[in-house]
Amino acid sequence: MSIVAPDAAGEFERAAGVVIEGLSKLPCANIADAMDRLGVAEGIHAMWSGAKLAGPAYTIWTRSGDNRAVHQAIDAAQPGDVLVVNGGGDTTRALIGELMATRAVKRRLGGFVIDGAVRDRELIGELGLPVFARGATPAGPYKNGPGRLLCPVAIGGVCVLPGDIVLGDGDGVVVVPRAMGATVLEAAREIEKTEFAKRASY
Repeated sequence: MSIVAPDAAGEFERAAGVVIEGLSKLPCANIADAMDRLGVAEGIHAMWSGAKLAGPAYTIWTRSGDNRAVHQAIDAAQPGDVLVVNGGGDTTRALIGELMATRAVKRRLGGFVIDGAVRDRELIGELGLPVFARGATPAGPYKNGPGRLLCPVAIGGVCVLPGDIVLGDGDGVVVVPRAMGATVLEAAREIEKTEFAKRASY
């Protein structure tokens, strides 16, 4: 049986919507620069071309190759939440596929970031659900547990807490601690302005 956090229904503090929206309009590269190159999830990339995501992290820690806790999280998370899954970096079994992605779309979730594997990449792309992962495999998962919801997790070498801001684009995934969101947004906007000025001078 999976053991879940008492507040697994999604009651945790999230960053202000205006901060998330502002960060969503900036490249992850600028945000990473504003973070002094920290917070970049190594080895995790978009599973379909053009995928972008921005939202508060709903964290999941699961045994390698087992997605029981992910199923629980899809039902418990709130619209706009990004499901961030520590799957141990295991790419031998997919933790989500097209059917789970369809459920997530119907729940209006913000997407997935998975330190593990997925399957049905093309179908997920057709759904338009942003999914970032370490890899893909046709092999399906087990559904036995154990798992934890809304606890600190690690993805791609980065610690993620519930409510942290997760952003993804063609370059990869960046995690901004919730308390730093407004500061990082201001710094990333300044970096973007500087880069525009440099381009104009070339």
